[in-house]
Formats: sequence, structure tokens, C-alpha cells
Amino acid sequence: MLETGHLRGESLYHQDYMRARLCSIALLAGAAGLAGCRSLPASKPEALFTPEESRGAIVYRQKCARCHRPNDTRPLNGPGLQALTKVSSMPSGAPPTDERLISVTVHGRNNMPATQLTDDQMSDLLAYLHTL
Repeated sequence: MLETGHLRGESLYHQDYMRARLCSIALLAGAAGLAGCRSLPASKPEALFTPEESRGAIVYRQKCARCHRPNDTRPLNGPGLQALTKVSSMPSGAPPTDERLISVTVHGRNNMPATQLTDDQMSDLLAYLHTL
């Protein structure tokens, strides 16, 4: 009898504890999500693209779009790239410098394969990435 009462008391305690933790996690996630949504600037409208940015958009669609969403932070096969160059760090934690973007594109990283581009294509792609 003692064991049953002990287990029931433990079970109620565990349920209350888990409920409180889930509520805390939900509140923190919601606050982080709201803060994240407000802090990301909008992408540049395509109608205002320079010729270099337009060419970069074509390179992006050909080489990057199957794995990365351009106007969203949700992952596809790789991370979403909205505001990639406007935040303090990329999903990997590294700063989003042009040099780092070139290195990751050319050499690949983790599941991302290396992508060979001409110097002009890379320059155009970087110009486009700065519009996101």
C-alpha cells in the first residue's frame, strides 16, 4: 500500500513538473520566435535589383534553391537564407562575411556539397545574397 501511494504521489509531482516545464518552454519559444520575426529585415524587391543581383538570382535558382529557401529562415535541405548577410552569424555560428560565404560555397560544409562557380557567377551570387 505504501508503494502505491508513493508512486501516485511521484506521478502527480512528475505531471505537475512536466506541465510547468512545457509551459516555460512554450513561452520561451514563442518569445524567441516573435523576437526573431521582428528582427529580420525584408528582402529587397526583385523589381529593384541591379543587373548583377538579377544575374545572381539566376545563379541562386540554378545552384542553391533546391536546398535553401531565399526568403525564409525555415530549412529545406539546408538552412533558409533570409537576411543571411544582415545577421551577426550564419546558422553555423560563423559571421556571414563574403569570404566565408565564398568558402562554404566553393568547398562545401557538412552536408552541403562544393559548388563550382566562375568568378563572375560568384560575384553575382554574393550580390544577390546581400538582397535577401
